[in-house]
Amino acid sequence: MKQITFILLLLSATLANAQFPILNIGDQLPQSEKMECATSNKNANIDQLKGENGTLVIFSCNTCPFVVAWEDRFPMVDKIAKENKVSMVLVNSNYNNRNGVDSFDAMKSHAKNNNYKWPYLLDDESELANAFGAQTTPHVFLFDKNNKLVYKGAIDDNHKDAKQVKEFYLKDALNNLGQGKEIGIKETRNLGCGIKRKTS
Repeated sequence: MKQITFILLLLSATLANAQFPILNIGDQLPQSEKMECATSNKNANIDQLKGENGTLVIFSCNTCPFVVAWEDRFPMVDKIAKENKVSMVLVNSNYNNRNGVDSFDAMKSHAKNNNYKWPYLLDDESELANAFGAQTTPHVFLFDKNNKLVYKGAIDDNHKDAKQVKEFYLKDALNNLGQGKEIGIKETRNLGCGIKRKTS
């Protein structure tokens, strides 16, 4: 049963990708409207939250098993991002769950319960997800100070167990970006639940 669920999640992500092409390395950060933030009372767009060396955007949600599995690493990712003068932003684009587990009130509760110290934005009608071609929760996009995409994909190579991670792709990309070095692995396979986006 778990295997069937996993296959359905991947199929959902694949269909989303076919309709909304994903950004390529070197592409510019898409423009966005101001969005409600579940961790503050201030609406903001992605560009306003940009750090000195860039912006890390992670498409996320409240209940996807992959997000829940990776979520214990979010504080570490935020710390590494800050050390490299990069801002971290989470975005919830699950339009079709908006009246349930991914409502704005649920986002606020989830952020509070998990001690989020970074912006958690409501992409109400999935416009930002569509512009990025974001496929899954989580799905990572790292932009440099010139708003160019320099890394996309997964956080690391083991969502099940942080202690078993062998390749921390995002950590390496953030450190290389902060040090002005070439990012070795620029793209990895994203893994997660398909975004429950608005498609029309």
